[in-house]
Amino acid sequence: MDIVLALKALIMGLVEGFTEFLPISSTGHLILTEHLLGFQGMEEKMKVFEIVIQAGAIFAVCWEYRARIAAVLTGLGDRKQQRFAINVLIAFLPAAVLGVLFSKAIKASLFAPVPVALAFIIGGLVILWVEKRERDNPSMVRIHSVDDMTPVDAIKIGIAQAFALIPGTSRSGATIMGSMLFGLSRKVATEFSFFLAIPTLLGATVYSLYKERALLSAADLPLFSVGTVAAFISAFLCVRWLLRYISTHTFTAFAWYRIAFGLLVLVTGYTGMVVWAD
Repeated sequence: MDIVLALKALIMGLVEGFTEFLPISSTGHLILTEHLLGFQGMEEKMKVFEIVIQAGAIFAVCWEYRARIAAVLTGLGDRKQQRFAINVLIAFLPAAVLGVLFSKAIKASLFAPVPVALAFIIGGLVILWVEKRERDNPSMVRIHSVDDMTPVDAIKIGIAQAFALIPGTSRSGATIMGSMLFGLSRKVATEFSFFLAIPTLLGATVYSLYKERALLSAADLPLFSVGTVAAFISAFLCVRWLLRYISTHTFTAFAWYRIAFGLLVLVTGYTGMVVWAD
């Protein structure tokens, strides 16, 4: 295995894991990192690689919430577990349907540094607005447990998640901010975003791998393994850290990071300091 390619795979895996569940867009970071690392001539192979390493992040959440997942799978006769599973399924559907219908058009026109940078900035402004709204109206929080959610709450959150089909928006960011707008506490919004990630990311991974199956090769297994393991470890650490962080902090810091990062991409591209390939 080429040591340089292995190092690049490691970096990509770490970027995926550390950004997948933060409201800063893993897709956006992967697009920009791919441009910086220089994968010219490997664009098609990188599409498959990014799909595969995403599975590492999914497995990290499954492991973190293995007790609740097992409770749902073994206790579907229980009304509380049924309601939880149905809510996750309902919230999953909007992004799944719209993704199948429009993913090709979105990838053709929006998977580039400038659109991603603009999505970073807009997403950061949205986070600032949502946090200010909750700070000014603390009574708007009405749901303090994922088990208190209704199907109406779930469909609204699912629609919010669908905005993440725009690269740079952030699936977790759209889900968490949408959840907070609809009355979920910050902690519950974050936890539900983790649970919703499992069918959403798993479904996207299986669907994309099936579509790109002709590009899969046994020779890529070592490279893909490095990226997947890196994504699993970094995502697991990130999920643990984020749950502790939000117990005493808001998402405002992530908003300013998004705005600063988006502006940096635009400025470096405009001045020629970095050549962001289209």
